[in-house]
Amino acid sequence: MATPSENPSFFHHRLHTASSRLFWLGLLMVLLGVAAVVFPVFSTLAATLFVGWMLLISGIALFMSSFWIHGTGPFFAANLVGLLFAAAGVFLAFNPLAGAVTLTLILGIMFIFQGAAELVFSLEARPAPGWVGMLLSGIASIALAIIIAAGWPGISLIALGLLLGINFISTGLGYILLSRSFKG
Repeated sequence: MATPSENPSFFHHRLHTASSRLFWLGLLMVLLGVAAVVFPVFSTLAATLFVGWMLLISGIALFMSSFWIHGTGPFFAANLVGLLFAAAGVFLAFNPLAGAVTLTLILGIMFIFQGAAELVFSLEARPAPGWVGMLLSGIASIALAIIIAAGWPGISLIALGLLLGINFISTGLGYILLSRSFKG
């Protein structure tokens, strides 16, 4: 099996030069993941509140900025987008339990796409010895999506925190394994 140095490509060159940064990114993701798993209800509610406030603030900003283009064709759409963001933000920020149910469903959908992207990423990095770590991360992301689908909505209060934590840990380990394959 060829090592990255024997099969130089632009992608592998970039991975090699960023290997220590990939390691630190992976370590940070693992630490954040462990914290989320240890405190799943807190992690779920914190994530819901954070997303809610970000949507509310950005919705207000988008709504206000839509008046900069008042009198033009896109005004109504820009105005509506701002109102939708703000309404979603109010829902999440002031109804965190119901928001957790909604976000858990959205997270499951995101895990499907993330898993697919990680599978493609791992296959592109395949000559590198650490590619299997990213492959396993992609498989884990898709497995988490299946777990959400099987238990939703009943598991929503802890699911978001637990699944984010597990996902962060698996992604972090994938980056660490990949980064270590370029050392030595």
